[in-house]
Amino acid sequence: MKVHLGEHQSAVEKSFADLSMNQIVSRIWKKDYTVWKNDPEEISNRLGWLDCIDVTKKMFNEIISFVEEIRIAGFTQALIMGMGGSSLAPEVIRLTFGVKKGYLDLHVLDSTHPEAVLKYENELDPSETLYVVSTKSGGTIETISFMKYFFNNALKKLGREKASGHFIAITDPGSGLEEMAKDLNFRKIFLNDPDIGGRFSALSLFGIVPAALIGINLEKLFSRAEVILTESKDHDLLKNKSAALGTIIGSLGSKGVDKLTIISSPQIQFFGAWLEQLIAESTGKDGKGILPVDLELVNVPENYSGDRVFVYIKLKSDSTFDKKVDALKSAGFPLIEFNWDDIYELGGEFFRWEFATSVAGYVLGVQPFDQPNVESAKIAARKMMKQYSEVGELPSLEPSLMEDGIKVYGDIRSKNLKDVLDEFLSSSEKGQSYISLQAYLKPDKEIWKSLQILRFKILSKYKVATTLGYGPRFLHSTGQLHKGDSGKGLFIQFISNVQEDVPIPDTAGMDKSSISFGTLISAQSLGDRQALLENQRAIIRIELDGAQIDSAANLI
Repeated sequence: MKVHLGEHQSAVEKSFADLSMNQIVSRIWKKDYTVWKNDPEEISNRLGWLDCIDVTKKMFNEIISFVEEIRIAGFTQALIMGMGGSSLAPEVIRLTFGVKKGYLDLHVLDSTHPEAVLKYENELDPSETLYVVSTKSGGTIETISFMKYFFNNALKKLGREKASGHFIAITDPGSGLEEMAKDLNFRKIFLNDPDIGGRFSALSLFGIVPAALIGINLEKLFSRAEVILTESKDHDLLKNKSAALGTIIGSLGSKGVDKLTIISSPQIQFFGAWLEQLIAESTGKDGKGILPVDLELVNVPENYSGDRVFVYIKLKSDSTFDKKVDALKSAGFPLIEFNWDDIYELGGEFFRWEFATSVAGYVLGVQPFDQPNVESAKIAARKMMKQYSEVGELPSLEPSLMEDGIKVYGDIRSKNLKDVLDEFLSSSEKGQSYISLQAYLKPDKEIWKSLQILRFKILSKYKVATTLGYGPRFLHSTGQLHKGDSGKGLFIQFISNVQEDVPIPDTAGMDKSSISFGTLISAQSLGDRQALLENQRAIIRIELDGAQIDSAANLI
């Protein structure tokens, strides 16, 4: 780890001294909840990640034996159905490592958009697919909805006896999913350590069972993690890079340098999606927060404000962003550099950043293991769905502007589409605000490309950080920070009409349906909008018709 702090050096050194004086490293390893709060609630039962490496290693033989059983049985595909901590680590692992020959290709479904659901129904043959239902709580509405839909689909194509053998569960002991999996006779139920929070679960069964399915060398992955674990116990912050990292980003964040901008080598760029949840959900509360900025196209130094700290994560063999990073360094931006020998460093970096985030929480003065604002959007969405069940429709909004098939909802004065975003974004504060693009749209390469171009234009014109996420996925990731931080975010929701809807079975194995995926994602976007408004956040909602859906870049 190389660190360039410039004018922030003295402030960070004071935080280093505080960490040493208060023996924070040793107290974390003793699981001393008073590091963060005097109340142990949602801390004492969330520190299992500290022991996760040893606990998971004891399961290696069972995991490997199961994977061999699955391979012999002829499975070639696996579909992870999960949200947030249950899906992000498996997705990062699959996109970073690929698939070893002879193992299962791994897909992740974490969008309730009906076209995303249909994509996997159409592309995956149930006779060759292992369906992995993954949720800590066992009651996540998205995950259970996916399970019921794909169980019914497998039931129709394979018959009850075979269908059950194509499903496994990863969950906590005693969860609703464990009970459902037993009732439906799932092939396997993996019970995880309940003392591990979702976003700290990458090295638990939630991350490692999927990793084994694609043929990763678990021993090699964990050997790298054990190196970082040992380092993270050192009281000397010059040697303990994990604690030093957390101290730096926490100290900078407390001074308003709180836009943690991630630049990564192309092969490991997906790691940022996992970091995004870990950092945002852990620190974004009590009017504070560190905003991870992931996959923002790298710009020139003059287009960044003083609220930026850059993290450059690169493979030693790659130099893609070296020149651009050197320019940022020369311009005086604080910068933290990591050089990975190879992609198996991912195992160690999972643990490093978990430890660093727990330290950053101490420095910021927040409790990193709860998520007090996540429930607000869920409650609002449930109210929307209750209304739907009672009157047959969701609440309707009146557009403030309609032009060329595009509708805009929000408190705007502009009379034409060209000026809407400028009016909204001009209220941003350089060096403080950020712009969050929230796409309640089908995950699609062309849509993503268009929204990425829009991000680049916003940054270049307004000099504010931008983030981009698909809904409802980001509700289990950055959604906590959106409502819990200092309130400087400006939010742009993108929605579209559903072209082909899909019913959600009320019960696995039965055809009756009271709600569809299209209704669910609409209720989730409306619920999130309501939760943002209730927290005094600035938000506009843009509805694109079919012809405009991949042309968001043209809005500026």
